[in-house]
Amino acid sequence: MFSILKIFKKKKIVPHIRLSGVIGSVGRFKQGINFVGQQEIIDKAFAYKKALAIAISINSPGGSPVQSHLIYSYIKKLAKKNKKKVLVFAEDVAASGGYLIACAGDEIYANSSSIVGSIGVISASFGFQDAIKKIGIERRVYTAGKNKSTLDPFVAEKEEDIERLKKIQLELHSDFINVVKASRSSKLIDIEKNNTFTGEFWSGSTSLKLGLIDGIGNADEILKEKFGEDVLIQKLEKPKGFIEKKLSASVNNQVDSIANILEERSQWQKFGL
Repeated sequence: MFSILKIFKKKKIVPHIRLSGVIGSVGRFKQGINFVGQQEIIDKAFAYKKALAIAISINSPGGSPVQSHLIYSYIKKLAKKNKKKVLVFAEDVAASGGYLIACAGDEIYANSSSIVGSIGVISASFGFQDAIKKIGIERRVYTAGKNKSTLDPFVAEKEEDIERLKKIQLELHSDFINVVKASRSSKLIDIEKNNTFTGEFWSGSTSLKLGLIDGIGNADEILKEKFGEDVLIQKLEKPKGFIEKKLSASVNNQVDSIANILEERSQWQKFGL
């Protein structure tokens, strides 16, 4: 028994976690990637004192800028505290908030066909003012504070509301750019010429040329290349929550799952997925 434990202690270990999905509260049971939901699994990865590095795979089209930044900051904090190198691997997509989280890595890798980038901020909605007129609906809204009903979809847009929204978007965009610059620093190539911060996205192959990632390859092959064929890649999974377990077969949850899928699809489809 002693010899087995001794061998295990000497084993080269790299904890590997996976963050997959839209970032933020999605669906009735809030099933997207958020800080509270991922904190435990991140803590678990950094709890491996003998770990050679921490590996994180990301498959996300983005979502909430706040949740993205919270997760990014937490990974950076634990990496510094535990003196661990973080290696990030983009799967199908690491775009928008997904790429922001990826910037927590000391090195970022992707498949040649991964979608990477989309360093920008977006807000989308619909205008229903003409529709409610046609079906005879009268809109009644009462507010205390003249800007409380900003961007109401049932009234015509106001120029001052649009300008206010764009100002906020520019502030959020600036925060995003600062994160990318701090992470990638001198690795970024010809930012202005390549439209790096315009919200555009690229394949993994092109992202490498732009300096957004450090190499092409999947987690297993890169980790074995760096640490040897005998490295133990310890895959850590977030356990299902109580509600998810109990209601997975219920009709209500199936309905919610459909709504959740539709909501997520709107995020994924702009990247052709």
